[in-house]
Amino acid sequence: MITVHHLNNSRSQRVLWLLEELGLPYEIRHYQRDPQTMLAPASLKAVHPLGKSPVLTDGDITVAESGAIIEYVLDSHGQGRLRPLPGTPEQRRFRYWLHFAEGSAMPPLLLKLVFARVQSAPMPFFVKPVARGIAAKVLGSFVEPNLRAQLDFMEAELAGRDWFAGDDFSAADIQMSFPIEAAAQRAGLDASRPRLMDWLRRIHARPAYRRALERGGPYDFARD
Repeated sequence: MITVHHLNNSRSQRVLWLLEELGLPYEIRHYQRDPQTMLAPASLKAVHPLGKSPVLTDGDITVAESGAIIEYVLDSHGQGRLRPLPGTPEQRRFRYWLHFAEGSAMPPLLLKLVFARVQSAPMPFFVKPVARGIAAKVLGSFVEPNLRAQLDFMEAELAGRDWFAGDDFSAADIQMSFPIEAAAQRAGLDASRPRLMDWLRRIHARPAYRRALERGGPYDFARD
C-alpha cells in the first residue's frame, strides 16, 4: 500500500492529487507544522533523515522529493498515464517542466518569503533599518526581477497549448501547481497574466484535485 507522509500546506498536496488522478489506493499520515517556526515536526525524521515532506512509502521503498515521487509513481503504477509518449516533443517538454518547478521556479519564491519575513521580523531598533534595507535591496534588485521574468516565461509557454507539456494534461502540470499557486498568493501573479490564471482555474476545477483537498485537509494555496 502506498502511504503519503503529508505535511499541511506543503508540496505533498501535489502527491495526493497525482494519486487521485491515477485512481490509486493510498493512505495518508498527517503531520502538522510547528505554529512558531512553520517547520515540519521532528517525527518526519523517522521516515526520512531530512525530516521533510513529501515522502512516499510503498512497501519497503521510501521516496522523497516531489519530482522523484512523481516519476516513481508513474514508472511503478502509471501504466503510461499522465505522461507523453517517449521520444516526442511533448515528452521533452514534460521532463523540462517536471524539473523546472523545483529547480528554477521555487528558489526565488522561497527567497521572497525569507526576505519578506526579515522585513517584518522583530529586532532591536538600531538593527532594523540596516536589516530591512538589505532585504529591500535584495528583493528589488534580484528576487522580484527574477520572479517577473519567470512568470512572463511561463505565461508565454502556455500560448498555443492548454497544458505545460502540450495539448494534454500531464503530471508536469501537477508538479507545476505549487510554484504557480505560491506565485498567485505571494509573488504578484494576477489577471495581467491571463493564461496562467486560466490554467490555475482549470486545475482547481479538476475532480481529482478537489478529492485530494478533501483528503489532505487545509491547503491555503488552493485559491485562484
